[in-house]
Amino acid sequence: MFFRNPRRSPYTAADRAMIGAEHATQARAHFAGHRAYRPTPLREVPGIGRVKDESSRMGLGSFKALGGAYAVHLLAERDQEGAPFVCASAGNHGISVASGARESGVRCVVYLSHGVPETFAQRLRALGADVRRAGDDYDGSVAAAQRAADEHGWRLVADTSWYGYTEIPIDVMRGYTVLFDEVGEQDPRPPTHVFVQAGVGGLAGAAAGYVRDRWGEEPVIVVVEPEGAPCLIDSARAGKPVRAEGAPTTLGRLDCLEPSLVAFRLLEHLADAFMTITDRQAEQAAELLARHGVALSACGAAGAAGLLALDDADRAALRLGPDARVLLVGTEGPVKPV
Repeated sequence: MFFRNPRRSPYTAADRAMIGAEHATQARAHFAGHRAYRPTPLREVPGIGRVKDESSRMGLGSFKALGGAYAVHLLAERDQEGAPFVCASAGNHGISVASGARESGVRCVVYLSHGVPETFAQRLRALGADVRRAGDDYDGSVAAAQRAADEHGWRLVADTSWYGYTEIPIDVMRGYTVLFDEVGEQDPRPPTHVFVQAGVGGLAGAAAGYVRDRWGEEPVIVVVEPEGAPCLIDSARAGKPVRAEGAPTTLGRLDCLEPSLVAFRLLEHLADAFMTITDRQAEQAAELLARHGVALSACGAAGAAGLLALDDADRAALRLGPDARVLLVGTEGPVKPV
């Protein structure tokens, strides 16, 4: 499924106040003194484009290392003796929150749905997190984490947002902008096209805000989702955040049926197009990238899958020609079995 965004409009001062290049500068300054921080590689893949390879990010294996930990650090700086942190996760966000909590010396509880691989639970426990299973999907684990925060007075660190809960998720997204700021240093040529995968839309929203602030209105931004979890494309069609019907998908870290409110507020007018891919297309993209030395999971290769899935008409509509400079985000490395 491919959908050109009829509500596309320019980046505004209000957008910049939420997500912009200055937030990336602030987040990079924060991480500069972190022992594990270093820019991740920007890899050129023939016939595809440049892939920002996040598989080694801060030893945690995904771009999420920049988000949850950043929000936790900011909260801990404001209140070092504060209550425990709690979050829900499809895997990587929880690892980031748990890492930040351990560095801050604060207890952390992470809720995983029953479908999250045990590999992630083991990694979380190794970081000192109290891991609890709740819900049949990501949204179920979010609800459980929210209930626990309300019942116990814990500090909720979510990577999604809703009415009345936006400040912390915005900090999470601001952490993600670091990776795009690194791209700007690694290659001075601005991208002509950015394909970015999405679950609730936090990374895609961060990409849209940063790209528009730094490189303007010209780059074409395409948001890529699993066809089994199309919450952003459905919301874009509806012109408001909606819950998607959904279907089973193996792309677990992208399996989200409700968009993040603040992410959608950016994407509804800053993204040029939305599209969905099949699980098999994501797997094939990961296999192709691996042959070029870029080892990612199918979720990590989903943006590339979107690029490769376009037909000639869609490529023409996006002005995707032989001189295009495509930027992709390889969001996570391969997920190792237990």
